Amino acid sequence: MEFTTLPTARRPGCPFDPPAELIEAREHGPISRFPFPDGHEGWMVTGYDLIRSILADPRFSSRKELMNHHPLMDLSEIEIPPAPPGEFLLMDDPRHSRYRKPLVGKFTVRRMRLLTERVEQVTAEHLDAMEKAGTSADLVTAFAKPIPAVIICELLGVPYEDRDRFQENIDKFLGGEVGDEELIAAYLATQQYLAELVAAKRANPTDDVLSDLLDSDLTDEELKGMALILLSAGFDTTANMLALGTFALLRNPEQLAALRADPTLTDGAVEELLRYLTVAKTSFRTALEDVEVGGHTIKAGAMIFLSLSTANRDPERFTNPHTLDIQRQEGGHLAFSHGIHQCLGQQLARVELRVALPALLDRFPTLRLAVPADEVSLRPETADIYGVKSLPVTWDA
Repeated sequence: MEFTTLPTARRPGCPFDPPAELIEAREHGPISRFPFPDGHEGWMVTGYDLIRSILADPRFSSRKELMNHHPLMDLSEIEIPPAPPGEFLLMDDPRHSRYRKPLVGKFTVRRMRLLTERVEQVTAEHLDAMEKAGTSADLVTAFAKPIPAVIICELLGVPYEDRDRFQENIDKFLGGEVGDEELIAAYLATQQYLAELVAAKRANPTDDVLSDLLDSDLTDEELKGMALILLSAGFDTTANMLALGTFALLRNPEQLAALRADPTLTDGAVEELLRYLTVAKTSFRTALEDVEVGGHTIKAGAMIFLSLSTANRDPERFTNPHTLDIQRQEGGHLAFSHGIHQCLGQQLARVELRVALPALLDRFPTLRLAVPADEVSLRPETADIYGVKSLPVTWDA
């Protein structure tokens, strides 16, 4: 199967499924030719096994300066610069490891579990506020966004009074909702703020991850880039998982009932929601040399579009993949990617989801949508992270 444009439309009534053309492509085979708008011949990979192998293969690069093609626009007249210092998601080893290695010990399973009590406290505070405000709320602004925002800001030492400013700018440059000028302005404003934050930590270190890194040989510019990655990744993905995950459970009442009846299913429910929704839905790589993939030769310099959302719906890997099943036994989803760029904060995200979702359902046993499901406002498919813009809910007093 070959494409002429990137599929971006989800089928009406199916907000949780990948675009239909991507699912169809996977049914025809795990790899397809994909012509980029500038004429570059690239590839689209939709199969689980191939994507997992590519993500672990050092012959495929994540370097920003090699991502000189875009699935939706012609970049042929633009010279793409390397990633700024510290923004390690768009780097290969050894530069990538220089930044990731000092952070690994800050995000271990044990350390993240120690945060559980604080996540419980923050969650309870926001549920209390929702309950006091009445019997309805926009779950995105009242619950899904503020909980991960508070936690990641505390971890990195962002002052409380600055959180709204940070959250607004992160929304703008990751949400796919604003024009290029506003997006760039929000990105630059965030960079400027983080530069000021690093300087403040140098002058007066506090008990947080950013201050812990001051004893290393990392420069202030590098610390600023690392903080940008951690703040954006630690907030936006979890916020959208909380909101979209709640939406998915409300649209699958039998799964919601099973989770309410048996809290021991929580861990499995979180993993299944991560697989089923895959909010970080895509990734890209560039071949550093000619590589054989799925019976095709990927030429050096060719870019590959990796559809993580269809990989997590691959019927060769998951039984009944388009069904939400919180008791599913098959693990190994790619919602946190794979290989050296696998999400550093995945254990933090799991703690937040495992605490916040059951607490919400327990606090409001009659929680339900306040609008018809087809009126729920969704993020555009062009956004880096998929989710809902607003989720009106209500409950009985």
